[in-house]
Amino acid sequence: MKIALIGQKGIPAKQGGVEKHVQELSTRLAQAGFDVTAYCRPHYTGEKKKNYKKVKIVNLPSINTKHLDAISHTFLATIHSLFQNYDIIHYHGVGPSLLSWIPRLLNPKTKVIVTFHSVDRKQQKWGLFARVMLTVGEWTACHFPHETITISQTLQKYCLFKFDTETIYIPNGVQISNQKKKKAILEQYGLEPKKYFLVASRLVKHKGIQTLIKAYQKIKTDKKLVIVGGGSNTGNFTEELKNLARPTSNIVFTGEQVGLELETLFRNAYLFVQPSEAEGLSIALLEAMSYGLPVIVSDIEENLEAMDGHGLSFKNKNVNDLSRQLNFAIKHPIIISKNAKLAKRQTDKKYNWDDIVSRTIGLYEQTIISDKQLVLQKAK
Repeated sequence: MKIALIGQKGIPAKQGGVEKHVQELSTRLAQAGFDVTAYCRPHYTGEKKKNYKKVKIVNLPSINTKHLDAISHTFLATIHSLFQNYDIIHYHGVGPSLLSWIPRLLNPKTKVIVTFHSVDRKQQKWGLFARVMLTVGEWTACHFPHETITISQTLQKYCLFKFDTETIYIPNGVQISNQKKKKAILEQYGLEPKKYFLVASRLVKHKGIQTLIKAYQKIKTDKKLVIVGGGSNTGNFTEELKNLARPTSNIVFTGEQVGLELETLFRNAYLFVQPSEAEGLSIALLEAMSYGLPVIVSDIEENLEAMDGHGLSFKNKNVNDLSRQLNFAIKHPIIISKNAKLAKRQTDKKYNWDDIVSRTIGLYEQTIISDKQLVLQKAK
């Protein structure tokens, strides 16, 4: 089976849930013997990269601005894909799905799948026009492809309620390694094991980092707050966060971290905080639970679904409520540790990448088989 993945910035993933998802999915498909191509953007992947763990990489240019990067790259990738004889074209994200009608119209033998990762219009970085187009993208994600995948049950219910569309629930997965810790990253930022709170996220407004900083500034603790991640077409927002944190010396910004450095920061944290105001199904949150970390999350449906009662939650955007929960976590280490063990057990079982890839392959095969059966029925 020949498969193309379109919509991601690129692989290997540096940051971004979609990119991590596509990296894990594509490499496992390739290891299973499928012919897999991932369309990537040179400013993310690098122009010279041609493959990654048996996945073919096609680098195509884009107009690298906040509003045109994704759609311009998706257009070129879609046109290129029409001439490659793919069995499956798999779009990732509601924005890229705006163009999923092109292969359906011009290359009807190819099956089109869309993964609905999140309600992107809720992200505060978008203006009115972009939000309108992303709303249209939600409709196209539910109506243009042969099948639509949703990564959370919350999104599955959303698509059914808003668009009367039955989608296939296949969640994000989590994969952590058992490599040795690279403790130099702790020394670099003056950190000690179990002496800091951790958040790992793109530094954009809807991730709620500003709420976390304000809540942290209200508590008295010797534990530091470590903020891992970089900006993403958000102008001066990163500087706004640093200015907000400046009066508090125990807040540490590490920038983007990957590989062993990121794993070390996860493994040594006291707890993980997910203050986001909008999500699909956060891979960072799943990773935190799989590492055995206690978690505090905003009470949006997607976070509560992932946590499934095995952690603490606070009212979304509510600084005082988050401050209260941080204090509770400091004073009750035994309680949060017990919850963390339950969360790890659940996460490792429910969000297993081997199972997720198996279900995705099953969907690919069923989509192709169903179409062939329909053709045979018409022939009779």
